Order: sequence, then C-alpha cells, then structure tokens
Amino acid sequence: MNQDEQLLWRLDDVECVMISCCSGAELQVRSLRGAHDILLRELYPTKSDLYERSRELRSAHEARMRG
Repeated sequence: MNQDEQLLWRLDDVECVMISCCSGAELQVRSLRGAHDILLRELYPTKSDLYERSRELRSAHEARMRG
C-alpha cells in the first residue's frame, strides 16, 4: 500500500482499500494471492458512499466464506 491508501478490511486472501484523490475516493478489492490482482475498482464522490459499499462487500465476502 502507498501513503494515500487506507486498508478498510482484510479477510482470508482478499483486502479492500480506499485510495483518496482530489475528486473523491477509489475503492479497490484486491486478491492477496500471486500478483495481487485488482478484483474490483469503483470510484465514489464521497467517502461515506465508499464506506457503505465497503461494508456491503465485506458482508458478501463473509457470507461466501461461510458457504
């Protein structure tokens, strides 16, 4: 991670980070295996929208892990 990134959550082999930029914030979900591929990238005008989406993604990933 670089200094403009904030780790939001990490579960198993997936992490979700927020990257701040002047026009809003970018959410990235990344695989921690191999080359750390970006699985999802979304842009948000406000951090509150990004945090809400991050919680949704975390819940969905936890449900998949439970099977």
